Amino acid sequence: MSRLAIKICGLSTPDTVDAALKAGASHLGFVFFPKSPRHVDFDKAAGLVARVPQHVVGVGVMVDPDDETLSRAVQAGVKTFQLHGHEAPERVAAIRDRFGVDIWKAISVKTRADLEQGRAYVGIADFLLYDAKTPDGAALPGGMGLRFDWTLLRGFAPPLPWGLSGGLDPESVADAVAITGAPLVDVSSGVESAPGIKDVDKIAAFCKAIS
Repeated sequence: MSRLAIKICGLSTPDTVDAALKAGASHLGFVFFPKSPRHVDFDKAAGLVARVPQHVVGVGVMVDPDDETLSRAVQAGVKTFQLHGHEAPERVAAIRDRFGVDIWKAISVKTRADLEQGRAYVGIADFLLYDAKTPDGAALPGGMGLRFDWTLLRGFAPPLPWGLSGGLDPESVADAVAITGAPLVDVSSGVESAPGIKDVDKIAAFCKAIS
């Protein structure tokens, strides 16, 4: 499929899962992090993941998870982990060895030098997600509508397959893709009417903006 890959993250209801699928999303994200307004428990997530067809990827988003959390995510049907905390390469390698799933590692970006952090995960992670660095002491590591300077990615060759996250919305995503050449875009707060409340019309508009 030549069209841009799209991940709608932080889904928590059947109607928004269905809206993302109808709009053409290639990846759906389910957040397992109690501090997040997008958090879903594992039983609820299992019902949502069950709605996802085989050609669409269900991604479990976690922050410095312990093995029990990871096991529960697998039981819920998630086959890809997005690690969005401070997971060191050694921890990521251990997770991959134990669970045998595809692993995305989020890289927090504020400066050009931050992009280089991804090199430590070559041979360990399958995919890098460049996201905006949140302020020190922030309650959440992502999903806050922050963006970094997208021009930092100009001329940069990511060492792994990659995607762009942070501050994307229906109005900005086309420019973001034009500036960065991102092959995948990941949106959460940019398609919400309130924190944690996805808007089906915004989901449709986001996907249409780059279709």
